[in-house]
Amino acid sequence: MSMDKVKILIVDDEARMRKLVKDFLSREGYDVLEAENGEQAVDLFFESKDIALVLLDVMMPRMDGWQVTREIRQYSKVPIIMLTARGDERDELRGFELGVDEYIAKPFSPKILVARVNAVLRRSGKGGAEDILEAGGIQIDRAAHQVSVDGEYVELSFKEFELLTYFVENQGIALSREKILNAVWNYDYYGDARTIDTHVKKLRSKMGAKGEMIKTIWGMGYKFDPNGASKG
Repeated sequence: MSMDKVKILIVDDEARMRKLVKDFLSREGYDVLEAENGEQAVDLFFESKDIALVLLDVMMPRMDGWQVTREIRQYSKVPIIMLTARGDERDELRGFELGVDEYIAKPFSPKILVARVNAVLRRSGKGGAEDILEAGGIQIDRAAHQVSVDGEYVELSFKEFELLTYFVENQGIALSREKILNAVWNYDYYGDARTIDTHVKKLRSKMGAKGEMIKTIWGMGYKFDPNGASKG
């Protein structure tokens, strides 16, 4: 897959953290720029002009993550993923109001970080990410908007397709209903969690035995586990 290297800016005052993130993202073929504080980040962002995504720590000296987000958002809709030490809901809400696209709580698994970066870039249309997603015998062709299970074409509605794609992109991660609503229904939907449950039910039944890969997490939401079908 040839792509001009997609540029990602990582902003964190901890050098160790920057190195960890940079190593993983470079291995994925991204070009990673670093900034150690908010001021430097803003300067770099406007100098470079073609940064496709910003990974931003909240707590930093000389301009925190919120302020950096405000400065960037005045001029740009570039995807921003906030790295946060606190899983504080108020922080998250504040971030979404300012225009943060995603949250990742520290400490995080680098694999999950990479998956999130890929997913966010894909949504913004910047990803060099492939158009075919595969997991456990399920194949999703984004361009054609088609899904097949073990080689058999499965007819899905638009929302079912989006939902399955979101599950596969975030496999192994427990997803709350709010998160799913925000990602798949994009905030323009003021319904309730039952909408998701109904869609999941339909999706499971259309997928046959593979439907068991979509696990229910009681009181929270769902998790897609491609190793979960055979174990029932």
